[in-house]
Amino acid sequence: MRLNFLQKKKIIHLAKKTMELPESNRAARVVNKMLEKDTYGRWLGSSIEKIEEGYCLMKIKVRSEFMNGVGTLHGGVIFGIADVAFAYASNSHNRMAVALDVSISFPNAGYEGDELTAEAKEIYLGGKTAIYQVTITNQRNKLLALFNGTVFRTEKKYFEE
Repeated sequence: MRLNFLQKKKIIHLAKKTMELPESNRAARVVNKMLEKDTYGRWLGSSIEKIEEGYCLMKIKVRSEFMNGVGTLHGGVIFGIADVAFAYASNSHNRMAVALDVSISFPNAGYEGDELTAEAKEIYLGGKTAIYQVTITNQRNKLLALFNGTVFRTEKKYFEE
């Protein structure tokens, strides 16, 4: 699909848009720091509904530029949405965390206009590693993706406490 000028302008605007959460907890402060550099996360246009240590809940509407050649939501976009939720949840303890291993399954397809929910939950938190599970569901609560990820937790902090 070729994008017209106005569509391109909207995408650029979304990528530049600053998303900022009310800093009601440490996790929100961390995500705000991450959002300063996370142009991909901003471009997706998701809204962060809830952020706590080890947990992130995001909502996003499937746009036309998210579609693949067979008319369904592109798997790479679904992976990207899950990865962003995973990043926010895994970094929420104010220790920079980087992915070691991830996997994803796509049991059902998504479509343009779908309202997606990405929910990242901490399964295990250790000193050096942590494990997360992210589910992506549509507005009918149909599971579109199940993402599992392991992170390495560095000692680097986003801010001093």
